[in-house]
Amino acid sequence: MKWLSDFIKTDMPIKDFCHGMTMSGSKVEGYEAEGKDISGVVVGKILDVVPHPDSDHLLVCQVDVAKEDPIQIVTGASNVKTGDLVPVALSGAVLPTLDKPITKGKLRGVESSGMLCSLGELGLTVNDFPYAVADGIFIIQEICEVGQDIHMAIGLNDTAVEFEITSNRPDCLSVIGLAREASATFAALMNVPKPEFEGVDGNISDMLSVDVQNTQHCKRYCAGIVKNARIQPSPRWMRERLRTSGVRPINNFVDITNYVMLEYGQPMHAFDLRYVEDNKITVRNAAPGEKIVTLDGEERTLDGDMLVIADSRKPVAVAGVMGGEYSGIMDDTTTIVFESAYFEPRQVRRTAKKLGMRSESSSRFEKGADPKITKTALKRALQLVEEICAGDVVKTVIDKDFTDKAPNAVCFNPDWINSFLGTQIPETDMYLYLKSLGFKANEGFAYPPSFRVDIEGKADIAEEVARIYGYGNIPVRKLSGVAEAELTPQQRFTKKLNETMVSLGCYGISTYSFVSPKGFDRINLPADSKLRHATVISNPLGEDTSIMRTTAVPSVLEVLSFNYNNRNETVKVFEIGTEYIPTEEGKIPNEPKRLSFGMYGGVDFYDIKGIADVMLCNMNICGVEYVRAEDSDAFDEKSAFHPGRSAVILKDGVALGIIGEIHPTVLENYGIGTKAYVAKFNIPEMMDAAETVITYKPLPKFPASTRDLALICNDATPVANLEKVIKSAAGKLLEKVRLFDVYSGSQIEEGKKSVAYSLTLRSGEGTLTDKDADRIMKNVLEALSAVGAEIRK
Repeated sequence: MKWLSDFIKTDMPIKDFCHGMTMSGSKVEGYEAEGKDISGVVVGKILDVVPHPDSDHLLVCQVDVAKEDPIQIVTGASNVKTGDLVPVALSGAVLPTLDKPITKGKLRGVESSGMLCSLGELGLTVNDFPYAVADGIFIIQEICEVGQDIHMAIGLNDTAVEFEITSNRPDCLSVIGLAREASATFAALMNVPKPEFEGVDGNISDMLSVDVQNTQHCKRYCAGIVKNARIQPSPRWMRERLRTSGVRPINNFVDITNYVMLEYGQPMHAFDLRYVEDNKITVRNAAPGEKIVTLDGEERTLDGDMLVIADSRKPVAVAGVMGGEYSGIMDDTTTIVFESAYFEPRQVRRTAKKLGMRSESSSRFEKGADPKITKTALKRALQLVEEICAGDVVKTVIDKDFTDKAPNAVCFNPDWINSFLGTQIPETDMYLYLKSLGFKANEGFAYPPSFRVDIEGKADIAEEVARIYGYGNIPVRKLSGVAEAELTPQQRFTKKLNETMVSLGCYGISTYSFVSPKGFDRINLPADSKLRHATVISNPLGEDTSIMRTTAVPSVLEVLSFNYNNRNETVKVFEIGTEYIPTEEGKIPNEPKRLSFGMYGGVDFYDIKGIADVMLCNMNICGVEYVRAEDSDAFDEKSAFHPGRSAVILKDGVALGIIGEIHPTVLENYGIGTKAYVAKFNIPEMMDAAETVITYKPLPKFPASTRDLALICNDATPVANLEKVIKSAAGKLLEKVRLFDVYSGSQIEEGKKSVAYSLTLRSGEGTLTDKDADRIMKNVLEALSAVGAEIRK
């Protein structure tokens, strides 16, 4: 943000800046204040250093931190002496390398009220401060004051904003490019000074020649020379800006090329002139099989489609990608050639891909650099050389320009733009928006600036108008000429099912449809089960993803296992997914939707049954029947369930789902050390069973009559069967039947059990008499007697 402020005033709150830039099309991923993990660190001055009385390697320092009295700090560093300025972490200070704040204490019996900091403890390196030592206390040589906060003292006080720049906007891969966007977004004045340099007498043509043989792939090549180069660290302000931008400072000349690339978006390269044979640069296609050792030390074999920068004998760089081994700047380099060129994007991309190397330079050239900025960027680099006294710049430069000078004209029709956007933007405002972005517009045409390589048609112009006008200001309207979309019945059903499961406290999960065949064995699936005949993937990533799943039960168990092994105490999850049931050979499988859910931790069978009941009721599926899973062949997955604690849910004889406790063997197979419960429902069958027409039923006008039944029946008789008999015998006047007691014990004959029901009877035509109720109960008792249930005496 400090760098950006060189070109545009940005004194607004950082959140407002980020929001405004995002809304105008430059998406902000986030921002970070430098040194945010550092607090309580100030500049201190060493007043006295004496050996620790009880240690050979510790020193006791008296340090002035601009408080009333100096503080005492014990340190193990040996590079401090009286008069040094150092970073001091006071008691309570926080450092990025420590897990807890600094506290007062004693070291070998001597009190220490803080800590002297090294570069590493501040999150910095010797690249940031070359005069410092890597393994000792940071001795500050900056102009600062005792007691000053360390952020201000060493320039650790910038804010970095991270943008997501799409590949069609290479102009925004630079500080100036983002400054242009900010200028248009906030209607703020932008000022980019024209780079100028004085130079020394001399003609570059006497020192270097440039020959561009392939003018299609290199439309512009500029070069400048610096004599008497002084290789040294860059000034602090440059190092700070590079560091905040994520670039490691190296030396002044390398840093200048990186600085200009970040500022203007123009990649640059610097050559050591002594390694350029005959002082001649030729931009040409490589000879087939020609080799070059690049800066990363790898030998690359080139082909005839690749563009290289060569001297009279050999290639010295792969154009737009990376320099050669001997083209880099070394400590004894004295004469440097700066290169600023435009290379055709597709050629750079193909070359980088063939050679298997990507660089910051190639990624920018691939997206499309601005050919008109090459000379300006070169002049900026030479200006910086003079500004930081890094050498003597030769006054003249070489500029081989083969670019097309004709401007790119795009149709500009304000009426069409308003129709396209559904807006009423005045034409004069459109001109102002485009002007703020560097466009020129007149007589039905808009002329984008050379750096806007993404502008191709009138819709692009409309987009530019829209984003500066403000997307939020465009009225909402329906798409014209398109029928209004609506959800299909299946989508509505699935959406409601999803909302119901969330309301019941379950978390949605998403698992892979391609699974391992080992899952069949882990759920104890019979060897002859039809579910084992799965669709095999022809090119799987591995055995674990080699087939399409025919059952969702293993997927839910894997999620429960993962959570259990990550020590989540209670889990309730669900998934609406697809199973893939093979059909005829060579045909695609059926893909029915399934609802599966599972849980563990403080729950039992009745919890999962309760969720199933509420879910079915909410989906308008009433009158379901529960049968033992072991008595039904509807689901082969019953092998995964405990035989006595699982049930299949039926509606009019059609199996809707299976629920229950997972078999102990299966739990062991999945590494789950507690009872777990799983359910699976067939969504197509559920849709068929759901009541689509909701019938209004008035509130009862007449009182109900209640009767209780205590029955004795065989212990193996399911109470659900008795309930079916009661409902059938009682007829339409039975409003509700509720089981309220089950008992077996010493007072009951062995092999028998006692069950008690409460029956609610009501008529919509009048109050039931005792005679009517007795008649109904007589019918019920006769029907129960026929199935072996008698009144308990």
